[in-house]
Amino acid sequence: MHPMLNVAVKAARRAGSVIQRASLNLDAIRVEKKKHNDFVTEVDRAAEEAIINVILEAYPKHAILAEESGAKGMGSSEYEWIIDPIDGTTNFLHGHPQYAISIALAHKGQVQQAVVYDPNRNDLFTASRGVGAFLNDRRIRVSKRFMMNECVIGTGFPVSDQSYLDQYLGMLKDVIGKTAGVRREGAASLDLCNVACGRTEGFFELNLKPWDIAAGSLIVQEAGGIVTDFTGEQGWFESGDIVAGSPKVLAQLLQLLAPHVSK
Repeated sequence: MHPMLNVAVKAARRAGSVIQRASLNLDAIRVEKKKHNDFVTEVDRAAEEAIINVILEAYPKHAILAEESGAKGMGSSEYEWIIDPIDGTTNFLHGHPQYAISIALAHKGQVQQAVVYDPNRNDLFTASRGVGAFLNDRRIRVSKRFMMNECVIGTGFPVSDQSYLDQYLGMLKDVIGKTAGVRREGAASLDLCNVACGRTEGFFELNLKPWDIAAGSLIVQEAGGIVTDFTGEQGWFESGDIVAGSPKVLAQLLQLLAPHVSK
């Protein structure tokens, strides 16, 4: 394992311990509302602090972009860690066991190392650029299914920003009509990992943040999948509008979404 990936794994497991201890007494957790349907807890902040401490102990000059504490050291290093301490905070608060820690390391703007850790299942997804993607040290690949009526597609509903809800519902209607089913589980990092290991054949969502998709996108790519925006281009990291899947499924999914994409 690459030394920097090893640090990310250590940080993710440290955060997982913080989160799982807190999950034993959810009623005691203090919750703040950042905006409509967007919550942050003291556990998010404690987990993020644990991650950052592990990283900066090993690489004190690296930059950090984290969901709760923002950007630190930007422009001072070629290396940037992109962190979501709890992807799926709403699930966590409700005791719904579908949330994860997402950590990516970018070098000169390109993600090179990725970890997504599901502390409930003890599932550790990892990837290093050019080396492959793994689940608990076992190599993973995207699904071989390509007939859309046999495919299950992951997605995420517009929650905090509902200004594009009608656009999304049009997409959802067409995808449901052409596939074996659609799943909305509430944690984009895990949705992307589900594509990477073949649990689903594709994924699409609008308006995500860098920390939601930085790690999961590399894991998909290293598992043989493709990640694009809704026009099939590479603007997904900046826009947050992302589509992922195996090459054959991605092409068909983009066709289904195309009528609903603003030109």
